[in-house]
Amino acid sequence: MHWHMAAVAAAFVTALAATPLARKLAFAAGAVDRPDGQRKVHGKIMPRAGGLAVYTGFAAGALILGRLSPAAVGIIAGGSLIVLLGFIDDWRGVSPWVKLAGQVAAALVAVRFGLRVEFLTNPFDGGVFDLGLWSVPVTVFWIVAVTNALNLIDGLDGLAGGTAGMAALTLACVVWVDMLQNGVSPVQAEAVGLALALAAAVAGFLPYNFYPARVFLGDCGSLFLGYTLAVLAVMGLAKGATFISVVIPVVILGIPLLDTAMAVVRRLFKRRPVFQPDREHLHHRLLQAGMSHVQAVLCLYAVNAVLGVSALVMTVVTPSWAVVTLIALSTASLAAANKLSAAGAGNRTVYTPAAEKQQRSP
Repeated sequence: MHWHMAAVAAAFVTALAATPLARKLAFAAGAVDRPDGQRKVHGKIMPRAGGLAVYTGFAAGALILGRLSPAAVGIIAGGSLIVLLGFIDDWRGVSPWVKLAGQVAAALVAVRFGLRVEFLTNPFDGGVFDLGLWSVPVTVFWIVAVTNALNLIDGLDGLAGGTAGMAALTLACVVWVDMLQNGVSPVQAEAVGLALALAAAVAGFLPYNFYPARVFLGDCGSLFLGYTLAVLAVMGLAKGATFISVVIPVVILGIPLLDTAMAVVRRLFKRRPVFQPDREHLHHRLLQAGMSHVQAVLCLYAVNAVLGVSALVMTVVTPSWAVVTLIALSTASLAAANKLSAAGAGNRTVYTPAAEKQQRSP
């Protein structure tokens, strides 16, 4: 356990020290995000490569853990590919299809190192369905879906980073509880250390990224966080033959996954390209409903906290009660999303930093 604490310290300090350097590198390379007065909510040119600091912090924490398993090596190898892809996008820009191909390639790297969802379970009779050859496409789909989910919610200062940090911390706690119940697994113990290192790296980055941000995660950061969380979930939970092991990662990542699902359905329904950005994500709806930048982020943090506690509860109750909890969460989430959509639709004010100042002024 002391190695875990050393990894946390190394990840935090490294990310904290590396963020100003990543900020300077972004400006020097021209990896910046320019305001457009429409979809984007910032009002000045911002450096976009802050994710390099998170990646460096995570790598430092992982190395402190000692000799890495093939699964951990796969996470770092695939994560390195994702960071490179994201930085190129931040620097020069790449097409959505090239970005998707890169994500699939990184997911296949993880699969090559043994990280895959091998079966699904039935919560009612305890039966296990072996995925066989389908384990590869299912795993790739999961990794790509979560990777894009974190990327899509990266629209407000501190939102994607804070969401990922809370998810990583929750994942570490859930895996730890699972080990207490079912015995210590070396792979799961390593997953706990890596998840804690990821959370610590995010914590070292957030002081520079929370509103008003001095540096953005960029695609190199949001894609890396989504990818790493997805693969850590497979490493820590998806090999367990229980219903909980399959559902828990979905609950932990509830906000980004729900937002992504809503975005895909919305764009298909309106016959728009799935990759076309818009101002109808959950965080945009909160702004349109009258919340300030900080209020919207803290509101979503609170929802993440509720989902995290729910995930922990689901690890200690029976499968039947876990299903009840999941149904309750799903119902509440859909009701809240519907209410939020209605509130946002009634107020289409375009958010800008100047608009927020005016909103706050007496």
